[in-house]
Amino acid sequence: MAGRASGARTRTVAAPVSPAQIRNVVLVGPSGSGKTTLVEALLAHTGTVPRAGSVADGTTVCDHDPAAVRQQRSVALSVAPVVHDGIKINLIDTPGYGDFVGELRAGLRAADAALFVLPADEGREGRIDPATVAQWEECAAVGMPRAVVVARCDGPRADLEATIAACQASFGDGVAPLYLPIRIGERLTGIYGLLSRTPAGQAPPGSREARASLIEGIIEQSEDESLMERYLGGEDIEFATLVDDLETAVARGAFHPVVPVCAAGGIGLDALLEVLAGGFPSPLEHPLPAVSGVDGSPHEPLTADPDGPLAAEVVRTAADAYVGRVSLVRVFSGTLRPDTVVHVSGHTAVPRQRAGEHDHDDDERLAHVHVPLGAALHEVDAVVAGDIAALTKLGSAETGDTVSDAAHPLLLSCWDLPEPLLPVAVVPRTRGDEDALVRTLGRIVAADPTLVLERNPETHQTVLWCMGEAHADVVLSRLRAGGAGGSGIGVDTEPVRVPMRATLAGPARVTGRHVKQSGGHGQYAVCHVEFEPLPRGAGFEFRSAVVGGAVPTQFVPSVEKGIRAQLERGLDDERHPVVDVRATLVDGKAHSVDSSDAAFQTAGALALREAAAACGTVLLEPFDEVVVRIPDEHLGAVLGDLSARRGRVLGTEVAGPGRSVVRAEVPCTELLRYAVDLRATTSGTATFTRGFARYDAATDP
Repeated sequence: MAGRASGARTRTVAAPVSPAQIRNVVLVGPSGSGKTTLVEALLAHTGTVPRAGSVADGTTVCDHDPAAVRQQRSVALSVAPVVHDGIKINLIDTPGYGDFVGELRAGLRAADAALFVLPADEGREGRIDPATVAQWEECAAVGMPRAVVVARCDGPRADLEATIAACQASFGDGVAPLYLPIRIGERLTGIYGLLSRTPAGQAPPGSREARASLIEGIIEQSEDESLMERYLGGEDIEFATLVDDLETAVARGAFHPVVPVCAAGGIGLDALLEVLAGGFPSPLEHPLPAVSGVDGSPHEPLTADPDGPLAAEVVRTAADAYVGRVSLVRVFSGTLRPDTVVHVSGHTAVPRQRAGEHDHDDDERLAHVHVPLGAALHEVDAVVAGDIAALTKLGSAETGDTVSDAAHPLLLSCWDLPEPLLPVAVVPRTRGDEDALVRTLGRIVAADPTLVLERNPETHQTVLWCMGEAHADVVLSRLRAGGAGGSGIGVDTEPVRVPMRATLAGPARVTGRHVKQSGGHGQYAVCHVEFEPLPRGAGFEFRSAVVGGAVPTQFVPSVEKGIRAQLERGLDDERHPVVDVRATLVDGKAHSVDSSDAAFQTAGALALREAAAACGTVLLEPFDEVVVRIPDEHLGAVLGDLSARRGRVLGTEVAGPGRSVVRAEVPCTELLRYAVDLRATTSGTATFTRGFARYDAATDP
């Protein structure tokens, strides 16, 4: 790092035999920051591919269209390995748009360090995009080592100094440049290593001050307390000592080097590779997820040992027209080998119960094991702990599942996933599209853990809960394509219907009378019932106050059954279920021959309808409790918006420096697009959760 000679380039990426030879790095940054361009430049620079965006010989190509590859990368996680100084670096490219945070979380799960990629004009307004700051804080919360690449340093609006200053202001202490740009006039010609002071004789203006600040920052993080005293005494600290302390500080997440890069011109790529290979931790140094037996029994903690028990996790699932299902897995322990039987566990793939899913345990044989290179696969003999592999045709594997030894099955703890909060109702365009829609939905939901499928039994709608509009557009495009390799299907969207309820507006004493004579046995049942509304959430209560056997004992349950059936069917054209009602059977009449269970059920149902006609009904709508976490600068706008949605604010509280939490109860009909509107109101800086609160009387919008 920081001025060492670059390693030899290679055109093949050999499978490592030790986790110490592996670095897993997730690329994070806003959409359009240049992450994918940087990956392509590193692939070409290291000789992994002959030129940026191409595929090396000996690979099986899953997607032959470069435009399609780039489109896939824009919304999905992809992996590209490069080699530097004998270290294999798995570059995990993630989408930058907020709707695809699930792919980012998967990338963080697969990685041991994060590389933030920011354009060189990012800091012109004095701060980093708030959504990027939120990603930085997310990495910090799990102790993820981080470095920063300032890309496009040769752009017409590039301002490296302003961008570094903005990073320091937004990301906090520990952010410092390792290199400064060398320019001839306005042209970028190279970068200058502040620690190595190379190339000699090309120190740019300000390098002396920047070097002093960098060394002081490194020494502050050093475990050798004598270094600061030596430095302040005027001693020139050895280069090797500074580099070793820098690498230690980076690996433990206390120091965040900044490297300027011009991917198009190849400037800064060697320096970046040194940071990735020398400064970032190997899988041996990064904590591994907790593990248990598939029955929940305790298991000793895993280590990144190729000879340990096999434990790998599916971080992404895709369907390909040529090879079928492809499961991208991070191997945490053990070694994956072809032609072996593995166990696929899907108990806790997602930390919530999802409609249409079920736990599963399956044994499957691995025919082949591959290493991924974007959309290409290269078959290998083994993939050791710490590395990333691609497995084909695992029929039961879904994103988040654990792959382990069939003889000793294990279950990895699941990672946190955001809750999708934008509902989209889909319908098949024709009856012939129904079966294809069901099949395709199954494939898409299995691949995308941030997508929740709900089949609402009350509205009879198929609802997809998405992360936002961009996510919904991608899902609909995949549905209409029939999934990878599928034939197109017709699917449309319709307005999402919110299930409503009704209750009686007041008390009523009514008679349910069902008397018919049509020859032979007739039907005879008369019941006098008192109805009254109950408090919200009380449900339905039935009582019998009949005396003297006016309604025979065997027919009392029939009256209750008839009332319950009518409650479920509803009393209006919309068939809204009726709730929060007490019914008291007080009297009635029966016939020794013509009375029956069916007759008294009908009489009970008629009694409820008579009560509704007598006292009227009240429409009830569902309210959710909403918890919004926002920067204080948007507090007023969010409170005003909640009020406009007929929300009732329950309170606000401080949630850390410059942030607040707002709790409110809001009608569900007003929340159908809240995920989209809140993002627009707060520039993507706010998050919210929602949970059912109660049903209450509907008010005018």
